[in-house]
Amino acid sequence: MTEQNGAGGSGVYGPMNITSPPMAPPADAIVLAPPAAASGPATAPDDFTRFYRATWPGVARGLTLVLGDRELAVDATDEAMARAYARWGKVQAYDNPGGWVYRVGLNWARSYHRRMTRRLPAARGEAPPAPPPAEPAVQEALLQLSVKLRSVVVCRLLMDWSVNETATALGIRPGTVQSRLHRALHSLESSLSHLR
Repeated sequence: MTEQNGAGGSGVYGPMNITSPPMAPPADAIVLAPPAAASGPATAPDDFTRFYRATWPGVARGLTLVLGDRELAVDATDEAMARAYARWGKVQAYDNPGGWVYRVGLNWARSYHRRMTRRLPAARGEAPPAPPPAEPAVQEALLQLSVKLRSVVVCRLLMDWSVNETATALGIRPGTVQSRLHRALHSLESSLSHLR
């Protein structure tokens, strides 16, 4: 489950990878690229613009996997980037500004989901649409994990963040990251043992 971290200005979320888009992406590809107009106003500092273009695809892809809802992940990434821009002087000094954006996006999405669940009780229990994985069993196994465990898997294995970067991004201790990753991998191994 190793990944490129989506450091380019655009990317295509294909099943479990992100690459530069081909001339025309396949019909079933989910394009996760920062909207051209959303790269910041003309007065945006160059360092924020570079950060935005390098970080947006990876954060959006990670949130898509954790949340299981591409549209919510894109909205959450955009909201978090807007908050990062408003506080750029402080955020850019963090060890992992992308981790801060990821955590803000995840918290925003979870809060939004809770508000919507309260407003729409009939929708409770329905699973949001998820991007198609390379192997459907992998996506199903990931979605069986709690958001806490799935977040650690995405940060450590998809985004290739260190234990400390993951801990900072999720607002937990490094030992908790290791414990959750261990539990998640054990669960995934059990769920996917039939693929060996």
